[in-house]
Amino acid sequence: MVPFPRIPQPVRQANASGDRLTLVALTVMRVAIGWHFLYEGLAKLLKGNWSAAGFLLQSKWALAPVFKWMANTPDVLAVVNAMNIWGLMAIGLGLMLGAFTRLAACAGMLLILLYYVCNPPLPGLYYSIPMEGNYLIVNKNIVELAALGVIAVTSTGRFAGIDRLLAAWFRKRSLKS
Repeated sequence: MVPFPRIPQPVRQANASGDRLTLVALTVMRVAIGWHFLYEGLAKLLKGNWSAAGFLLQSKWALAPVFKWMANTPDVLAVVNAMNIWGLMAIGLGLMLGAFTRLAACAGMLLILLYYVCNPPLPGLYYSIPMEGNYLIVNKNIVELAALGVIAVTSTGRFAGIDRLLAAWFRKRSLKS
């Protein structure tokens, strides 16, 4: 049996301040996206009568029948509304606090992907609800999804966040065993 060849580790530059500055910038981005998620969830919660029905009913792409079924089934819509509100707030808090950062970033990516698939800015699809700008394939959802992807593969939560405390706690526990 032939072993897999070792993949060399990337050569790190001896620029610790550049690495630190990168982590600071990524942490600021993580907190800003977290605020966006948290605020969107809170705004929906405080509105009281908010519903995803209008957004779901606008769907015109591949999964449109599924989204329209969700909007037209009251019990399912109630679950979708609650999951949307509480999911936005949980993801937002996780990102802002740096708690379970990778999980929060991946959950945020999944939620944004659902938003995108429901109403993508593709040629030939026109929506009655006006958008904030003119998009073609790449819109703000894709940009935020990409930024969450960067957060998911970096360690900003361990740099500045509760993940740093959790990592230290787990390290201490594993040393005791």
